[in-house]
Amino acid sequence: MTGKRKQHTAAFKAQVALAALKGDRTVNELASQYGVHPTLIHGWKKLLLAGADQVFSNGAKAGAGDAAAGQAELFEQIGRLKMELEWLKKKVGPIV
Repeated sequence: MTGKRKQHTAAFKAQVALAALKGDRTVNELASQYGVHPTLIHGWKKLLLAGADQVFSNGAKAGAGDAAAGQAELFEQIGRLKMELEWLKKKVGPIV
C-alpha cells in the first residue's frame, strides 16, 4: 500500500451527497469532480436520506439541550465564584 486512507469531513460528505441528490450530474461525474469513488457517493446519499427525518425531529430538542447545558455551566461558574468570594472574605476580614 502506498498511502493512507482519506478521511473526509462530515461537511464534505454532506456537500457531495447533496450534489448527488440534485441530480443535475451523474454520480461518475461527481466522483471525478470531488476525487472520491462512486460507491462512497451512493453510501453518503443513502445515509443522508435515512437521517433526513432526524434533522427536523431533533432540531428543537438539540437546541433545548444546548441551552440547558449552557445554563448548567453558568450555574457551576456562579457557584465557584461564590465559594471564592466567601473564602476571600474569611481570609481578608471585614473591609472598613
